[in-house]
Amino acid sequence: MKPLTGHRVAVLGQMADRPLARYLASLGAELSGSVEGASFVIDDLGQEACADLPIGADAIHVSVTPFGSGGPRSHWKGGELVASAMGGTLRLTGEPGQKPVKEAGDACTFHADMVAGAGAMAAHHARGTHGQGQHVDVSIQQVAMSRNVNGVLVWQFDHRSLDRAGGCINYGKVTVQVIWQLADGWCFHALMTGRLGAPANAALSAWMDEAGFDNPMRDVDWLAYNRSTLPAETRAVWQAAIAAFFASRTKAEIATEGRRRGINACVVNEPADVLADQHLKARGFLDAPDGLPERFAVIREGRQGAAPAIHTGERPGPLSGVKVLDFAWALVGSITTKTLGDLGAEVVKIESRSRPDLSRMDVQVSASTAKSLDDKPWFAHLNTSKKSLTLNLKQPGSRKLIDPLVDWADVVVENFSPGTMAKLGLDYDSLSQRNPGVVMVSGSVFGQTGPLAQEWGVDGTGGALSGRTFLTGFRDGNPVIPGAVPYGDVIVPFVMAGHVAAALQYRRETGRGCHIDASMYEICVQQMRDYLALAKSGERPLRSGNADPAVWFQDVFPAAGDDRWVAISLADADQRAALEAITGPDIAAWTSTREDKAIAEQLQAAGIAAGALQDCADLMENDPQIAAREALVMLEHQVLGPFGHMATPMRFSHDTLAPFRAPGMGEHSFQVARRICDLSQDEVERLDGEGVFH
Repeated sequence: MKPLTGHRVAVLGQMADRPLARYLASLGAELSGSVEGASFVIDDLGQEACADLPIGADAIHVSVTPFGSGGPRSHWKGGELVASAMGGTLRLTGEPGQKPVKEAGDACTFHADMVAGAGAMAAHHARGTHGQGQHVDVSIQQVAMSRNVNGVLVWQFDHRSLDRAGGCINYGKVTVQVIWQLADGWCFHALMTGRLGAPANAALSAWMDEAGFDNPMRDVDWLAYNRSTLPAETRAVWQAAIAAFFASRTKAEIATEGRRRGINACVVNEPADVLADQHLKARGFLDAPDGLPERFAVIREGRQGAAPAIHTGERPGPLSGVKVLDFAWALVGSITTKTLGDLGAEVVKIESRSRPDLSRMDVQVSASTAKSLDDKPWFAHLNTSKKSLTLNLKQPGSRKLIDPLVDWADVVVENFSPGTMAKLGLDYDSLSQRNPGVVMVSGSVFGQTGPLAQEWGVDGTGGALSGRTFLTGFRDGNPVIPGAVPYGDVIVPFVMAGHVAAALQYRRETGRGCHIDASMYEICVQQMRDYLALAKSGERPLRSGNADPAVWFQDVFPAAGDDRWVAISLADADQRAALEAITGPDIAAWTSTREDKAIAEQLQAAGIAAGALQDCADLMENDPQIAAREALVMLEHQVLGPFGHMATPMRFSHDTLAPFRAPGMGEHSFQVARRICDLSQDEVERLDGEGVFH
């Protein structure tokens, strides 16, 4: 199924080789250079630079630039390094106390292009509603900031700043090691909280015992384990023991015996390992003529049905009138439905008090407690624009609500382990029997099919297996976590949301729904496409610090103050001469005595791409471009009071966005039961007494 077949995309600037062009082509669009008559126009120049082009009134025009169109810094120069510096990502990548290092490849640019893809498809759907084209504007800086939800909320609530963590991940109050040295490489492994991680944590402990290693975790009650509350001294003892064990294992043992035992670990792959991966082969992911990835998600077309009537809902936005049944949880699913909801869709989130979303439990800031499910700013950030319906799906009476909601829904979103929805009778084949036009999207680490489909995985799994982790760091050091904040977890949702919007417009035209299968592993591999091409040519890509083969020169230099830095990128020797005319031959000596923001201002005024490595305090309190783009939306939370929530990072010239606060647990249960499911008050009270709303 190719929902953009027959649509032509005019590609301007350097967009032909960008992920956004590949994304649109993967949906069936034809790429060209001619603006006249184009259905879509994409550029990396900005709206102002394209003002005189003959772009049609019904065309979707998408700009993806370092700082966005409009605002006091839209004219600033910058590529990946500068945008990631100004967006807060670069400062968090690398070893503690050492020089920051960029993520492998153009990670923030790839993220921004996936956001732009979702925006383009939402505008495409809106065009099908009101007939008008519009401009969609995306700032790489703002997109980079949007990834760092943890950093934003710990600054908002506790005035703490996250730091670089090397092979660890910051979870607000705790820092947890996740990259481990093996006998012949590295693996990614995380001890997960509670029910989610208990079996795998116990499996690792048992393996350590059988291998005769010191094991301070032998008698741990893993169902009671919480990564946020474990004492730091206890964690240090555990991590030392785990490190000693992993140092005795090989990559092959982790990939075979470790997988058989069900421990939460995977190998840190090199690009050549990715090309040889049997799971990707089984899913046909690398079956293109050049052996490089083309698709971003698998689409299985549904049966022919009646095309739905075109209508809008009560809320504004390009997806106004779309109805979403949300079975999602954690980050991938939550951000997908947040995006759909922020763009105007009506979202009903199915929750359970017996198995609450992880983000309702993780205590990361002082305003939150382990006793409440409604005081977590992390959940609030991830779940704006939704209604909450609590259901015990094991109760037969829950079908009194699920069935009418399936009939009501245009879209169903889920990101459980493959097979879970089928066990509940809620897989695509079952749902499409009731609602032939439904668009269902499933997000998972490995996809719905293939030999690894049922295997464990989290955000770091996609990074490790795709080559992102192996290639992030300095040549003479170990790999470090790319970005120290989630990546796959925040990229996949925009692929899912974009595919959903494209599928909804296709359904209007054909009457056909579909099932969308999005794999985090595959989407992370898409980001590493250039490195795969090098591996196919016989090269062995290695970590290269802040260098980039596509950039003449770039690096990070110290500025005055504690852990302050500035990123500088140069296009050619003439720019190097212009820089040294200001700094002298020793750039670091000049920057180290000056304030980071002043350096950036001076160099930008001289036409040199430069930016301070900002933290969340800089972004939230002192960045005029971020303020102008309203990257944080002030919403009144029912428990935490008013605070800035992360905005979905795209701007539309015609449709407006109006997100609302995240729901309390089960806040809308009776409202949904009465208004959408059309149950009587007596029926609602009876089901409540049976424990259905739990």
